[in-house]
Amino acid sequence: MNRRFSIMLVVLALFLSLPVSAFAKGPVKKQVTYVALGDSLVAGINPLGEDGLGYPDYLASRFEQSQYKVNFTNEGVKGANTELLKVLLTDTSVQASVQKADLITVTIGANDVLPVLMTKPAEVPQAIQTVGVNLNLILKTIDDLNPKAEVYVMGYYNPFPHYSEAQLASILPLLDALNNTIAAAVGLNGDTYVPTAHLIAKHTDTYLPNPANIHLSADGYQIVAKEFWKSIKRN
Repeated sequence: MNRRFSIMLVVLALFLSLPVSAFAKGPVKKQVTYVALGDSLVAGINPLGEDGLGYPDYLASRFEQSQYKVNFTNEGVKGANTELLKVLLTDTSVQASVQKADLITVTIGANDVLPVLMTKPAEVPQAIQTVGVNLNLILKTIDDLNPKAEVYVMGYYNPFPHYSEAQLASILPLLDALNNTIAAAVGLNGDTYVPTAHLIAKHTDTYLPNPANIHLSADGYQIVAKEFWKSIKRN
């Protein structure tokens, strides 16, 4: 009896000496390193032209809500165009971010086309062609820097839903041409194209509330992030 009691005391002492973590383990969080590249939609400019949260910020939050530990770097720059290629070839800080990434999102090309549309509309087809050439090189460069990263590229929405039907009749085919060019470059590089035009068109008053500004509301950025998340989950 005494021997049995002594053994029980030893077992109890060992039990009490174990750390609480041995019995209270929660789910082990997966890790993802996410880098966002691109223009003001990445940087997070809001409908008032002010700094805010872009769709990558909301996408990073979705990862966190799904039990991921996220290392997130937002390299978005207001006004950026496909000279992003030069950045990727020369900026060692951006290169280092890309090399570490598991996931990369890209939104680029609109700023190559919009200024031309406003000043020399006849030259828009050439500007779109340039986007295709440069984006192809951008995606190849990303692949050279980090062949293991998953890359997702955004298609653009109509930024002028408040224009007249006559104006849209000439603008929408150009938007389609730009998106088709982006999708083609994405396909050539084995990456994933994420369309958004259909999403934003459903609730333009909510997602693009300022007729004088082409940037999305918080709701708009969140719906774009949701679309990226759906593509990522499928893959």
